Amino acid sequence: MIITPQVLLNAYCKGIFPMAHLDGKIYWYDPNPRAIIPLDSFHVSRSLKRKFRQGLFEIRLDSCFQTVMEACAEPTPERKDTWINAKIIQLYCELHHHGFAHSVETWVEGKLVGGLYGVTVGGLFAGESMFSRATDSSKIALVYLVEHLKAKGFYLLDTQFMTEHLRKFGAIEIPRDEYHARLAKALKVSAKFCNCSPTSTLATDL
Repeated sequence: MIITPQVLLNAYCKGIFPMAHLDGKIYWYDPNPRAIIPLDSFHVSRSLKRKFRQGLFEIRLDSCFQTVMEACAEPTPERKDTWINAKIIQLYCELHHHGFAHSVETWVEGKLVGGLYGVTVGGLFAGESMFSRATDSSKIALVYLVEHLKAKGFYLLDTQFMTEHLRKFGAIEIPRDEYHARLAKALKVSAKFCNCSPTSTLATDL
């Protein structure tokens, strides 16, 4: 199957997302259980909350989406291989162009030091990946993301798979059926991540 931005967007509306494997092929996932971060029970440590309020990082939205994706694709000591290949980057950059994918970035003195990106449809934000080049830089991006999603009326923050890092922020695992039920509610919510409006060529087919 040829994966187009429309195919990718429709997959998210069905609870499915892609990951590239080392063989270069892209496979589809619909995990059971599914990890989410409930927006009303997001947990932030006192020290991180203090750092967030100090304004040590400049927060930008969508200023360098592709650069954020490329940074997320870089190997780390904890993750030698990446599921983000050139085709994945191309597809999500197209979604970004159409207003359905966004980045939250942390900057210090004009230098990008951390961030995350994800896909939005209705009241869903599907978090894809994050990276950090300075202490707490990706955590600050996540804290900002949650506050932003609350302010914009989003309903569901999907993190796909559970990690100990996300668990510390209040992430939970729910059965696939429950996730799909929450997703159905989220898709009925009219929420905008930023002022850029999705193009009708993708939105009308959902």
